Amino acid sequence: MSGLVLDGKAYAKELEVELASRVTNLLEKTGGEPPILATILVGADPASATYVRMKGNACRRVGMESLSISLPEETTTHQLLTAIDDLNANPRVRGILLQHPVPKQIEERECFDRIAIEKDVDGVTSQGFGRMAMDEPAYGSATPAGIMRLLKRYGIEIAGKEAVVVGRSPILGKPMAMMLLGANATVTICHSRTKNLADVVSRAEILVGAVGKPEFLKAGWIRDGAVVVDAGYHPGGVGDIELAPVIDRCAAYTPVPGGVGPMTIATLIAQTVEAAEKAAL
Repeated sequence: MSGLVLDGKAYAKELEVELASRVTNLLEKTGGEPPILATILVGADPASATYVRMKGNACRRVGMESLSISLPEETTTHQLLTAIDDLNANPRVRGILLQHPVPKQIEERECFDRIAIEKDVDGVTSQGFGRMAMDEPAYGSATPAGIMRLLKRYGIEIAGKEAVVVGRSPILGKPMAMMLLGANATVTICHSRTKNLADVVSRAEILVGAVGKPEFLKAGWIRDGAVVVDAGYHPGGVGDIELAPVIDRCAAYTPVPGGVGPMTIATLIAQTVEAAEKAAL
């Protein structure tokens, strides 16, 4: 019998219905114009452009507006900071997303941290991460926050479980580990220097693949009955985990595609709606 499918695509559609209602209520209360999610894309990376377009479409489906700022590949850190400052000062913009990655000449962390905390709906600022890690109110990084929403939606028990996160990026692996810790899991973070990775992965009752390498985590490493969450996506429709051989013996899994990806976008939109609601109080 196959494991439970953690269907992010279906749940994202459910969330959008709720969010559309909340946007309608917000506009009725304020009599104002729809809130805006602004996205900044530096350069012409095709995958990034696709992600930005998908986020814009999601905004329109719930009644929000999107503002897409496209900057050339040769943009400097100073020029990008100026663009972020303009969006911070725009009262209709309730969320700001700087599409990752940016060209190498740009100081990405400085630019992330320039985003106003109340508009950091993608959860990328150092301040937002710190607040989240300290169990203070903050918008969590969209992908791990989306994973937590999905686990909750399907009733996955987290407290007391042994969770293993493979990957330590500042906008995925690290916040994912902190969120699981905040939900009372016992958490191990694995990375390129981890010894005996297969043995560590084999202990996981909840496994999150966030390493960015196609099918890097092998099926034979994964214990029976594990909850398998794959945050990767690569050409050919595969993730970071060798998933097919595990489906029949895991407790639950996120499909690739259709698992984590839709939840990332839905969470980004949900956090923008929340930011707009707070601003209207």
